[in-house]
Amino acid sequence: MFEIKRERKLKVTKTEMLSSHFKRITFFSRDFFDFSENEKGAYLKLLFLKKEIGDKKLVRPYTIRNFRKKKLEIDIDFVIHQSSNGIATEWALKASPGDEIMVSGPGAKPDLKDDVDWIFFIGDMSSLPAISSNLEEIDTNKTGIIVIEIMSNEDKLKIRKPRNFQLHWVIKKKSSNHNELYDKVLSLKWLSGNPFVWVACEFDKMKKFRYYFHKEKKIKKEFTYISSYWKEGSNQEQHKKIKKIDNQQYTN
Repeated sequence: MFEIKRERKLKVTKTEMLSSHFKRITFFSRDFFDFSENEKGAYLKLLFLKKEIGDKKLVRPYTIRNFRKKKLEIDIDFVIHQSSNGIATEWALKASPGDEIMVSGPGAKPDLKDDVDWIFFIGDMSSLPAISSNLEEIDTNKTGIIVIEIMSNEDKLKIRKPRNFQLHWVIKKKSSNHNELYDKVLSLKWLSGNPFVWVACEFDKMKKFRYYFHKEKKIKKEFTYISSYWKEGSNQEQHKKIKKIDNQQYTN
C-alpha cells in the first residue's frame, strides 16, 4: 500500500495571473502517481526552509484547485499581496517555470452534508479556490447562496456553479476595518429549508460568523464547516497556535 501523506518534490511548469491579486501556478510531479482522481479541493502543505530557524520547515497549506491525473499536474491559486512579506506569498510572486518546491499531503477536504435543503458558502479570497472546487463537484440540482469578499472588481473570477446558486461579491474597502462580508451575509434573505453552512475566512471574522450561525441561527455544529484560514497581523505559526487554543475553548 502506498503512503499518500508524504513529502514530494514539485516543479513549476506554468504560471498565470488570473487577476492582479490571484496567481495560478501549475505544478508537475511524478510523485502524483498515487493521488486519487478526487484530490481537487483537498490541500497540500508547502514546505519552506528558513536559515534563521535551522532545519525546521515552515508549513503553508494551500487548496488543490485542479488535478489532472493523466498529466500528473495540479493547479494552486495564490492570493498575491504586493506589500506582504509572507514566505509563501513572496515565493509565489517570484515563481516561474523550472522552480521546485517540496510539499506534504494531501490532506482531506471537509465533506458537505447531503441531507440538507441548500448550502451557504461564505469566504474571502483565501477560500475562493476551495469554494470554487466544491461548487464544481456538487450536484448540479443543488441550491444555495455564495458570498465572497474580494479586493477589487478585477478579482471577480469566473465561477462554475449550479444554476440555482446565488452569487454575491463583496468588495473590501482598503481604508476601512469594517466587516463588509459579515454585513452582506446578514442582509440576505435565507432560502427555505435547512442549510449546510460553509465558512472560511480571517480568524476574527470567522468567530463572528461562528457565533451568528451556531448561537443566533441555531445551526447544529454537524451542519457547519467554519474555519479560519489566516489571522490579520499574524503569521501562519502564530495563527495555528491561536486557532488551536480557540478550538479547545469553544463549545457549540
